[in-house]
Amino acid sequence: MSDYEDIRVELDGDGVVTIAIDREATGNKLRVQTARELAHALRAFRDERAQRVAILTGAGDKFFCIGGEHDPLEHVEPSATLPIIDVYELIDTVPKPVIAAVNGFAVGGGNVLQTVCDLTVAAEHAVFRQVGPMVGSFDAGFGTWYLEQTIGRKRAKELWYLNAKWSAHEAREIGLVNEVVADADACRARAREIAATLLDRGPGALAGLKAAFSSRHTGVIGQARLAHDVLLTHYLATDEAHELSSAFAERRSPDRDRYGR
Repeated sequence: MSDYEDIRVELDGDGVVTIAIDREATGNKLRVQTARELAHALRAFRDERAQRVAILTGAGDKFFCIGGEHDPLEHVEPSATLPIIDVYELIDTVPKPVIAAVNGFAVGGGNVLQTVCDLTVAAEHAVFRQVGPMVGSFDAGFGTWYLEQTIGRKRAKELWYLNAKWSAHEAREIGLVNEVVADADACRARAREIAATLLDRGPGALAGLKAAFSSRHTGVIGQARLAHDVLLTHYLATDEAHELSSAFAERRSPDRDRYGR
């Protein structure tokens, strides 16, 4: 799925990938196709070693994402997993930083998207809102757990129950976003600056930190990610791993002097 219909993916030479929801005429709403394309792009980001940091944004200067289109979702088979959950899970578990550049309204699933990201930069005109109970919907997973973890239980319930609009500066005050900048262009530019800073950080260390943060909620999956994706990868490069593997293959006792035992 390299020819996307609902998103744009841009790569630079330094290892930063920008993923933009490209449905500006609909408020960058998420339909099934959009979620599948986002999941595909995030998996490619995860698997491509040269890609180190991702920026998630929306097309234009008015909408980041204003949630989902409900009609297509109504026709998903009952046994099927809604693809947006795959997107949230990938953002949370990809062992690389994902920065949200909120260039406008972040409503419903759009606010959940930016909440799940590691860091968020918001344009000054951005608006944050949860509208689930107003439209007969709710998010009983990432949208509640992670929002509570980010801004606290009472504030999270306030957003979900009362459905008020929160300005970018109000979002910054309660910890929903990290920074507020002048406009959409400045928002994306600042996200790139942060990405450039992260490129100078150890990718293994960032992967370990991200796995540690996410494992609080992801249980055995998070523990497995930390153990396999981070710790085991480094362990396999040690003298201990090399000697024990060679000894097993050669059907001999390991030479413990080679790994300090």
